[in-house]
Amino acid sequence: MAKSKILIIILLLLFITGYELRVTGYESYAQDSDKLSALRKQILEVKTSEELYAPFEELKDLYFSRPMTKSEGGIPLPAGKDNRYTDFVEFLKSLSQQNKALEPFTNYYIAQSRYHQLKYLEDTQKWDEYFAKGNTYRDELTQAAKNALDATTTKEPLNLYARLLLWQFHKDQQDAGALAALADLMSSVLEYSKSAVDIKPIKNIADKLLSFGEKVKSRELYGIYAERLSVSNIKDDGLADAAVGFYREGNLELAESIYDIYVDRITKSTAKEKLIPILIDIARGFSYKDQGQNDPVYAEKIFKKIEELAGKKVFDQELLYLRAFNLEKAKEFVKAKDVYSDLVLAFSETVHTDEAIFKMGIINTYVLRDVKKGRDYFERLIQKKPALSPWGISALYQLGLLSHWENDYTRAKDYYNKLIEIAAVNYPQTQACVRERLKEIEEAKPMEYNLKTFLDASLKEENNMLDMSKLDLRSHPYKAKKDESVNINSTAYTSPTGCMQIELQYLWSGDSGSKKPSPQQAAFDTTYTDAGTKVINLVVVSPTGIIERSLDLVDVY
Repeated sequence: MAKSKILIIILLLLFITGYELRVTGYESYAQDSDKLSALRKQILEVKTSEELYAPFEELKDLYFSRPMTKSEGGIPLPAGKDNRYTDFVEFLKSLSQQNKALEPFTNYYIAQSRYHQLKYLEDTQKWDEYFAKGNTYRDELTQAAKNALDATTTKEPLNLYARLLLWQFHKDQQDAGALAALADLMSSVLEYSKSAVDIKPIKNIADKLLSFGEKVKSRELYGIYAERLSVSNIKDDGLADAAVGFYREGNLELAESIYDIYVDRITKSTAKEKLIPILIDIARGFSYKDQGQNDPVYAEKIFKKIEELAGKKVFDQELLYLRAFNLEKAKEFVKAKDVYSDLVLAFSETVHTDEAIFKMGIINTYVLRDVKKGRDYFERLIQKKPALSPWGISALYQLGLLSHWENDYTRAKDYYNKLIEIAAVNYPQTQACVRERLKEIEEAKPMEYNLKTFLDASLKEENNMLDMSKLDLRSHPYKAKKDESVNINSTAYTSPTGCMQIELQYLWSGDSGSKKPSPQQAAFDTTYTDAGTKVINLVVVSPTGIIERSLDLVDVY
């Protein structure tokens, strides 16, 4: 009897819940229907084409998407409107029948609807409809877009958007029309920009190109947008505000284009004592940082501008360090070494001095292949009194390593043993590396293969062609706390081999921290217990030999 009552209650709850869902669905449908009627009325009554963009976008949103409503009682909700593309097409056709003047817009949005429908069918793997109707949708897309083009000129944003859509379609299809469509789009935007009052479409198209990986083309359009913005009535402050706004949005390409024009303007009109602090703020904003927006290459461009205008004397120790560190993260190691040198010469004892000297030693040794000069910097660090800094400890290891590689085992042991003596119970990871090297010497074993391969690739004359250009080695964060997880990853740039995939091996060495990555790992996560600058080495090899070598520097505090 009790079980029967429970069953009746469950059925009643299911009925009530289902009823509520149907009512909710009906209410939602009624609201959509009211909005649809209002938009239809608005579109049919507008006087200019400029007034049509907003209501048509609202229409699109109404058919293309629907806010997710939380389900109740575990009962799935009815399907949303993410697949009502054909309904939208029919609605658009009915609009154009009521007013022929709307055809450029209805054609464009028909094309856009079919484009999104094809993407939706691919994403959801609804292959029955995709293969049964895909060609029909493609034909309708291209014809509708061409109809929109025929009914407009390059002076109208809709014309540009139709060209953009055609390019997106060809790009997705990876067909021969993609390059021609892109060239056509770029020339049309250029033509539009000459007399455009509304320049926002230029930015919108640049944004879309950037999202599709066309960085060069997008930067070209951002430059046009910035130029058109600069010749408007916008004042210097307004231009700066626009640049800051795009920077905060993460649109660095556009921010940089506008900053270029802003900097050019204020350089001609602003006193140097006011100009330099502004440029320093811009350079700081774009300098490398582990969190937030950055573009080290652009930051250095501004740093160079500062130096050209006011000389090196305006760089205090923190700004010199920032510039050097920024160049280091841009992989401009030689330029970074020069700025670290400026820092040490101008400010002989700072919190950055030992780090700067150690990095100059590493860059001279392994990037410039100048072992003698690299040694000089390492020796300079180990002479410091009363106690060695973390960089002095690492310098001892580097000196031992270089002597070890040169088969000067007595000298290598002296450096290694001195490190163990000074380090005492500190620097456990560094000491572990040293003990491995000592064991190799004492047991007359060859140096660890990966490490020996890196040293040979970096220091032997016959390997001069290995200039680190074909291997990108990156870490995050670059400023790490002890025991904080650090991700280290690599990208090797190999020559095309048709459809054959090259099997690569990754020979990691140096300061890999708590992890010993395998030769199959192009990336790994690790942690460090010792403070100082960690040198990560990598040589990438294929069955035919070494492809490239590189190094990266992580600072642990």
